[in-house]
Amino acid sequence: MIRIFGWGARKGASLSDNRGGPWGPGGGDDGGSGGGNGGGPRNPWGPRRRKPGRPPGDVTSLDEFLKKSRDRFGSRFGGGFSAGGRPYWLYGLIAFIALWIVFTSVHRIGPTERGVVTIFGRYTDTLRPGIGFSLPYPFGAVTKLNVEGIQTITIPGGRTENLILTGDQNVIDLAYSVRWNIKNPQLYLFQIANPDSTIREVAESAMRAAVARVSLDDAIGAGRADIEQRVEQNMQQLLDAYGAGVEIQGIAISQSVPPAAVNDAFLEVSAAQQQAQSYMNDARAYALQQTARAQGESTAFEKVYNEYRAAPDVTRRRMYYETMERVLSRVDTTIVEAPGVTPYLALPEIQRRQQQAVPQTQGGQPR
Repeated sequence: MIRIFGWGARKGASLSDNRGGPWGPGGGDDGGSGGGNGGGPRNPWGPRRRKPGRPPGDVTSLDEFLKKSRDRFGSRFGGGFSAGGRPYWLYGLIAFIALWIVFTSVHRIGPTERGVVTIFGRYTDTLRPGIGFSLPYPFGAVTKLNVEGIQTITIPGGRTENLILTGDQNVIDLAYSVRWNIKNPQLYLFQIANPDSTIREVAESAMRAAVARVSLDDAIGAGRADIEQRVEQNMQQLLDAYGAGVEIQGIAISQSVPPAAVNDAFLEVSAAQQQAQSYMNDARAYALQQTARAQGESTAFEKVYNEYRAAPDVTRRRMYYETMERVLSRVDTTIVEAPGVTPYLALPEIQRRQQQAVPQTQGGQPR
């Protein structure tokens, strides 16, 4: 410690003779004593005496080691490893910046896509199909959206039931799908936090409102097309009011059946309704037949009445003959010769005998 503080006091005088370090030239021996150092500690920074047998090119001091290290490696970073006097790392930096700008500023937008450009998260523009440009990342960003692709949401998902109450206080299990696409990319990205969830909830609300206005028969039968159209219109109005930026392409009901717990009873009721409808159809057909027959008879009577008014005697005689022909065709007729009642020829009896004789022959010959 005394030597160190003494060296600090004699700083001016010792600096003139210090060529290798703060302790002077250090001409002592390997033991660290004597020599040109006045008995002080050996100079660790000064040149050391080469030991016998050490090669001449060996490093003998830290200064020489640092000097050779600078000569060997310093030129690579200080301009020695360069082209035209400029270091290669500068060209590498320029190439990296160029690639960074190209890959983060130039964007290819597909035919069915739109690119939403933002600067520091704020909307600035919408890129059309083709090549578009923006500020490099992270200053600017482009989000690509497929605006022409039709997306589908199925309700309900999986095998769960979707029970909905009808207008006549019945319950049905309804499954349907919603088809939609993006109409306004800016509104789709920034107006609603979760567009897919919003579309699903709006679809469920509109479907329940539409089914609540119809009966069970309409919900599972011919009224399904009207329900689909009404739900599509209501959904589009609600989503436009929210500013969702989407367009509803259509609603398709894939299943409309009673709940599984009452399915058997519902089938029996449906069968009874179908049978009742069949009976009603048969009654309507019979009524139409009788009505047509009555109308035909009425038309015929009007024709006869008109003829009777034109010629009463002739019409009266013809009606008498026709009536007698219908009556006498059902009884046995006997032709007699006046003034007596002696039978002359029994025509009905002869006809019956001929009819009985026909089955007794086979192939035109008697048995």
